Amino acid sequence: MYLSIGNDMAVRDTSIIGIFDMDNTSTSHRTRDFLKKAEENGQVISCDGLPKAFLLTTEYGFHRVHLTELSSSTLEKRLR
Repeated sequence: MYLSIGNDMAVRDTSIIGIFDMDNTSTSHRTRDFLKKAEENGQVISCDGLPKAFLLTTEYGFHRVHLTELSSSTLEKRLR
């Protein structure tokens, strides 16, 4: 199955490692460092507006960080 994450994007549900709320996780310096390094390595797929959550995915050996305008609770509900 696929999970629609907005901006006409969808990811395979089996490739999702985690769904993280941007407000709660960005307070940690480790998360900020992780997101900064992912962006420097070209692993971040951004959204058009202000991101509310991000998904960490892996597929075919590639790790990606998908920023989304949808909240983490909305994405979780869509997975059920």
